[in-house]
Amino acid sequence: MENLFNLKDKVAIVTGANTGLGQGICVAYAQMGAKVLGVARRSCEETASIIKEFNGTFCEYIADLSDVSCVNGIVKAAMDKFGTIDILVNNAGIIKRADALDVTVEDWDSVINVNQRTVFFLSQEFAKEIVSQNKKGKIINICSMLSYQGGIRVPAYCASKSAIIGLTRALCNEWAAKGINVNGIAPGYMETNNTKQIRDDQNRNDAILERIPQGRWGTPRDIAGAAVFLASEASDYINGFTIAVDGGWLAR
Repeated sequence: MENLFNLKDKVAIVTGANTGLGQGICVAYAQMGAKVLGVARRSCEETASIIKEFNGTFCEYIADLSDVSCVNGIVKAAMDKFGTIDILVNNAGIIKRADALDVTVEDWDSVINVNQRTVFFLSQEFAKEIVSQNKKGKIINICSMLSYQGGIRVPAYCASKSAIIGLTRALCNEWAAKGINVNGIAPGYMETNNTKQIRDDQNRNDAILERIPQGRWGTPRDIAGAAVFLASEASDYINGFTIAVDGGWLAR
């Protein structure tokens, strides 16, 4: 059974690798033996330092994911460095908070470009390489509780994350027969940079904690098990599904 979860010598591309959930996924993959290309807009120095402590394999690739033209370079960098690819985690995302009446076209587009547009085209580029190599691949899309719910003051983020669940299903329907598993993880309320503003609001923070059956915010480590599972052979017959890692939030 241990071999089912083994990622030894697999090559993973993880976006948003410099902090938060992306960093946690990179560390977990490296601990399980994968070689990781971490993609971020800023330096992944901290992630690299953590992985270096246990002699894991990690390299960074700096890219602005708001510009879809970066996708070719990301896949090429992984191929040049490691000679193959096996896993893609579309984790990077941004959020802009404003009343729906006040959202600008610029803010709307900036969220949709990173959270939705680039996710599709990076997945497409990854899938092309997998198909050309005639091998199996795993795509894991990081969704959200707002893939299921409406949220407050985040209409573009909600729209993008709802779209990612639909995209996960759509790509499964086309690519499962080609040996590619496309699944999602919907994190609950996590201690990341994206949620700092909410956690700093005592009333919002208390209201959220009151609804989470486990009574705490999640951490990047809480995502690691699901991310390893969906990247490994243990999930080979799971496709088009999104797992909620939410402390029971959706059960309330």
